[in-house]
Formats: sequence, C-alpha cells, structure tokens
Amino acid sequence: MEEKVLQQKVREVLKKIKSIIKIPVGISNHHIHLTESDYKKLFPNEEIKIKRELNQPGEFASEQTVTIKGTKGKIERVRILGPFRAHSQVELSLTDTRKLGIKVPIRLSGNLTNTPGIDLESKYGSLHLDDGVIVAKRHIHMSEEEAALLGVKKGDTVSVLVNSDERSVVFNDVEIRPGKKFKLEMHLDTDEANAGNISRESFGKIID
Repeated sequence: MEEKVLQQKVREVLKKIKSIIKIPVGISNHHIHLTESDYKKLFPNEEIKIKRELNQPGEFASEQTVTIKGTKGKIERVRILGPFRAHSQVELSLTDTRKLGIKVPIRLSGNLTNTPGIDLESKYGSLHLDDGVIVAKRHIHMSEEEAALLGVKKGDTVSVLVNSDERSVVFNDVEIRPGKKFKLEMHLDTDEANAGNISRESFGKIID
C-alpha cells in the first residue's frame, strides 16, 4: 500500500511540474538540410554563410536559398539550414505539398524511409533528391535533465496546450526528443501555428 501511495504522489508531483513549466514555441517555415556533397553541387566554390543562429545550439539559418520544384508548382527562396547533415532532407508544410503537387508523409526528422524526392535549383545549377521530403511531426526538444524532471523519455508523446489570442489550441501526439545539447522548445510548422494564431512569443504547457 505504501508503494502505491508513493507512486500516486510521484504522479501528482510530475503532473504539477508539467503544468508549471512553460515551453517556448518555435515555428518552422519550409527549409532544407543538405549533405556537404549536395551543397557543393548547388553552390560550388561558395562557403555556406551564417545568416542567424537558431535556438538549438550549433544550428543556424544560412544566407543560401534554393528553389524547390514539384509536379504542379515551385517554391522559391527556401532557406538552407546548417550544419551539414548525413542525409539531405526537405521539410515542408502540408500547404506547401499541395502547391508543389506531391504527397509527403508526416515524419520526425531523420526518418526518411519511403519518402518522395524533389528537384532543387540554385543560381549555379540543379540537383534531384531521390528521397528525403517530409512534413515534420510536431515535437519537443529538451535536455536529458529536463526530460527526467518532467518524467518523460525519448519517443513518448504528450498533449500540449498553447494559449494565444482568441485561439488557444491543444496539440496531441507531440513527440519528446531529448538530447544532451537540446534546449527546451516545441517545434510546430507554419500551418499548425497559423491555425492557433501562434507567434514566436507563445508558450505551451504539457497537460497530459
């Protein structure tokens, strides 16, 4: 009985902690991650240049942009994010996929099995990716210490309430992504943010 009581108290404490901690919201517009070799095909003899640092340590938006082309349309000035990755990846919103005329799965970053490809074009040349196009699944980055404090682990899913002017929204199935270098931040795409009138000043709270 004592063990059951203790477990219940632990659950109550964790629930209270989750309700108190405010999670900053990051809004991701369409963007591209490239391998170094793919980058050099699009920008030969041009070093990648940092435009601004991103919230997650070591990550940045570059000065370089490309045009992406689908079967029905194209999107210009899609920014490349750094540093270079082991596999090139294009992250879009569902609205983007309809404009381009391609069917794209909702996946976590790096889960690229059976994903469609796309054509990229820079001022220097073009490149076809055979795969790597996804709509990013909403998720929360956090440090391993924050994950322990919140009583969650990699792969867990939670529900998050984001309060905004006149359009508070509960997002279900938000995946937990802890890491040694991660900072606490929930990532939504532009479709999700627009649906809730959410800005980069918004915060979320785990409610379940």
